[in-house]
Amino acid sequence: MDLARSLAEDEFKPSRTHLATAGTGLLPLSAARAVHEAVDAAAAGTPPDMFGARDAARASFARLVGVPATRVATGSSVATFTGLIAAALPDGAEVLTAEGDFSSLVNPFHVRPGVSVRTVPLERIAEHVTGTTDLVAVSAVQSADGRRADLAAVREAARAHGARTLVDASQAAGWDTFEAGAYDYTVAVGFKWLLAPKGTAFLTVPPEPGALPPLLAGWVAGDSPFDSCYGPVTGLAPDARRYDESPAPLVWTGAQHALALLERIGTEAVGAHDVALADRFRERLTRAGHAPVPAPGSAIVSVPGLGERAAALGERGITVSDRAGMLRAAFHLYNTESDVDRLVAALDG
Repeated sequence: MDLARSLAEDEFKPSRTHLATAGTGLLPLSAARAVHEAVDAAAAGTPPDMFGARDAARASFARLVGVPATRVATGSSVATFTGLIAAALPDGAEVLTAEGDFSSLVNPFHVRPGVSVRTVPLERIAEHVTGTTDLVAVSAVQSADGRRADLAAVREAARAHGARTLVDASQAAGWDTFEAGAYDYTVAVGFKWLLAPKGTAFLTVPPEPGALPPLLAGWVAGDSPFDSCYGPVTGLAPDARRYDESPAPLVWTGAQHALALLERIGTEAVGAHDVALADRFRERLTRAGHAPVPAPGSAIVSVPGLGERAAALGERGITVSDRAGMLRAAFHLYNTESDVDRLVAALDG
């Protein structure tokens, strides 16, 4: 038995067939135990260290996406970090986005006064980068249907025209081989493929943080946080920690153990497992006369016209999602071939 399957059997005991990781991943048992212990300790008056678990999770995430931990900021949501980037844009800036991309990535630019947003089809986003483009903001993998952006083409087009890049890796980090250092900024939530509790998110920034003003800087943004509690923070952290939000220790306790599990298995092994199951589902769907959205190499499979079936499948113990009228299935460590076959049989039944 391979390591991914072995650890999954030890770490996950779902009571139903969970095929909705693109919405929410399952918490590993080791992470759940650690959170329970932290809750009990807090109730007894000995809460967990405020920064230890968060910094361990930061380091794990940095290794998973191939950047130094000094380039990673921690927070609670993608929208918060995207809003920070939007606020830093100059008046008159142009942002290029993909049609139907996730709102937490694109909406902060739409509500930012003085910024114009151009929206184009995902498959053509690279060719629409021009000399007037200041920032290209796109998800590595589309939430609604699993399509993967041609990030290499986006990166080259942005470089050729002097534009910066922002990639939302929320649907990629944890299963896809994603190199955050290839882009100016990346964002990702922790509660999907990274298997962490909700309320965890990551931002990666350039090696020199001066390009992004730390508009959310509170005491934890100080180089020495406990010496930065009162009055203006006179010494900001010299790296991405200046963009940190004040951590919620309980959720970061869970994140620390979840990310450590992913590191033990390795992104390539996780991705191979997830995509193999998605490919099996695509093949079975096609054989049954259904037409999933083409998304080769993706762990997410969406089927137009079947979204309304999600509720009935849920009543049968199969958790999938209804997104944009499509049935969306997302495969991860705790899924097996029998889960695929069960879903296909339920759709045909």
